[in-house]
Amino acid sequence: MSEISPIPSAPRPPRRKRYAGQNPRRFEEKYKEHNPEKYADDVAKVIASGKTPAGTHRPIMVAEILAALAPKPGEVAVDCTLGYGGHAAELLRALAPGGRLIGLDADPIELPKTEARLRELGFGPEVFQMRRTNFAGLQQVLTAEELAGVDLVLADLGLSSMQMDNPARGFTYKFGGPLDLRMNPERGQPAAALLAKLGEEKLRELLVENSDEPHAALLAHAIAESKSRRPIPTTTELAAIIRVALKTLPKQVREQEGDAPVRRVFQALRIAVNDEFGVLDALLRNLPVCLNAGGRVAILTFHSGEDRRVKKAFQAGRLGGIYSVISEEVTRASAEELHANPRASSAKLRWAVKA
Repeated sequence: MSEISPIPSAPRPPRRKRYAGQNPRRFEEKYKEHNPEKYADDVAKVIASGKTPAGTHRPIMVAEILAALAPKPGEVAVDCTLGYGGHAAELLRALAPGGRLIGLDADPIELPKTEARLRELGFGPEVFQMRRTNFAGLQQVLTAEELAGVDLVLADLGLSSMQMDNPARGFTYKFGGPLDLRMNPERGQPAAALLAKLGEEKLRELLVENSDEPHAALLAHAIAESKSRRPIPTTTELAAIIRVALKTLPKQVREQEGDAPVRRVFQALRIAVNDEFGVLDALLRNLPVCLNAGGRVAILTFHSGEDRRVKKAFQAGRLGGIYSVISEEVTRASAEELHANPRASSAKLRWAVKA
């Protein structure tokens, strides 16, 4: 009598790499947030706690933006800062049927992920196209698409959570990573290279212009002195230099400021590395020829320097007859949104309507 061969057992799935402690701390270890479909309940708990899950982005002031842009079926829109695609998805739903949206973004790492995400939501190439460029090239994009103008333009100038959360991108000072800060890591110089070239006085001016830093002289001196001894290649090294310098301030000032000066220094360097003010100025100059008559534009800013530029451009446009109506005051996130998403706290929304 022949022996019956045992049924082979199914191979075990590979075990997840263990991390130290009860909860994952490193960006790479947050396996649940990186797989939101598989761990939907866990991700929901993160959102309910008022936090943004790692590797994702929560669109800010969606209702307010939709109210300002008033999208209608059949219209053509441009999302100048596609990011995670949250605003774009809502606009695409409002533009149906018959409308289309062109999404712009300079980030080669996140752009393919966003395209796949929007395609999975059912937005095919007939209604959604994307272009890898920053919004300074808006007019060239419309020319290539054979569009004389569009009905809606949205620009969200905030840093996306995907970029901020990933230490490898160098945007966060909370975890170690290269001092990079580039939206497109394939172009330009990283922040570490810029910092190496800047003298103390130029660095002080940059901190004042790009982040309204009240301790600019103190921090510029400390950074310049440190980099004269050796380079500053990482985010945590720069943050440590700033924190040591802040110890010379009165205790009450230190307690009141917290890590805000660190955040402002990183903001100032990021704006410089990506020429963010220059890109915004180009968009504001080109908007009048990119909008159809009656077209609407909404711009979400997160820094006083950005808001001043938008405010002045819209005011000048209204005085010159370019815009028929502009927002008189900024719109801010509601108390409910701020509770759910603290990253919306510095957001300011302005809008205008082409005459």
